[in-house]
Amino acid sequence: MAATFRGIWLTKPGDSQELAFRDLTLDELMPGEVVVAVSHSTVNYKDGLAITGKAPIVRRYPMVPGIDLAGVVESSEDPQWKPGERVLVNGYGLSESHMGGYAQKARVKSGWLVRIPDAFSAADAMAIGTAGYTAMLSVLALEAHHVTPAKGPVLVTGAAGGVGSTAIALLAKLGFKVIASTGRTEEADYLKALGASEIIARSELSGDVRPLGKERWAGVIDSVGSKTLANAIGATSYGGAIAACGLAQGMDLPGSVAPFILRGVTLSGIDSVMAPMAIRKEAWMRLARDLDAGALTRMTRTIPLKDVPQAAGDILAGKVRGRLVVDVAA
Repeated sequence: MAATFRGIWLTKPGDSQELAFRDLTLDELMPGEVVVAVSHSTVNYKDGLAITGKAPIVRRYPMVPGIDLAGVVESSEDPQWKPGERVLVNGYGLSESHMGGYAQKARVKSGWLVRIPDAFSAADAMAIGTAGYTAMLSVLALEAHHVTPAKGPVLVTGAAGGVGSTAIALLAKLGFKVIASTGRTEEADYLKALGASEIIARSELSGDVRPLGKERWAGVIDSVGSKTLANAIGATSYGGAIAACGLAQGMDLPGSVAPFILRGVTLSGIDSVMAPMAIRKEAWMRLARDLDAGALTRMTRTIPLKDVPQAAGDILAGKVRGRLVVDVAA
């Protein structure tokens, strides 16, 4: 009898999605050159959408959800990967078109794997996860457009979430003054402990759009979209840049071209799912160098696999602070 392992199994027998915890076999997984013994995953906003079915994230059924995974190579048909190597996968359609990280084993394409930096355990890598990796891609985008601490502060929206928390910690360590925008002002002490210098209420940016306002920041890392992003763009200083990486408020952008043509502002889109391997490796190298270990610990909580459905609802409701690591074996 084939060996089994535990996982979350999504099906859609009718109009609605169904979730079950069940024992799986390797034969039920999808094709790939490498089998990973998964020890940890995480809960991102996108995972919340996939698990609850509140957005059409899952494109095929049955599905093992989880857009991140970390563990060790169990077997490989590709000689560049050896059993026992510590690896992670972010994105590449996990939980959408390919089975993901909420099971104790995963079979994936060899070209998707990144070696976990020596500075991190598998749990650390998932404390970062797609949210933290996206935050690093956003920092790299600001740097590519010459946003430096000397040019002024950086605004981080959705500050108490996973992307926002990691972005604050990274920017603070790099010497930036960070302005944190949040709908949870009761988290001010938490955000300041991560490195935020100033806290502003979400309502300052989430209302009616001012296409061109007072110049307040040199850069923005935005995970919210919609009116918040439009107002953040309108208050960006001359020659500044915005990294747009999320849509918690909405996919629309009700703004104006004025900041782009009158202030030379740049809007940079951040894609974490299909980012080229070279920039993935650079992002993880920079995370190992520039992310404060203490900050990572402060923003992280670990849950067992059985708590993922509850966590999925909580993250969509804005009840999750920082990062959630999933101990897949627990």
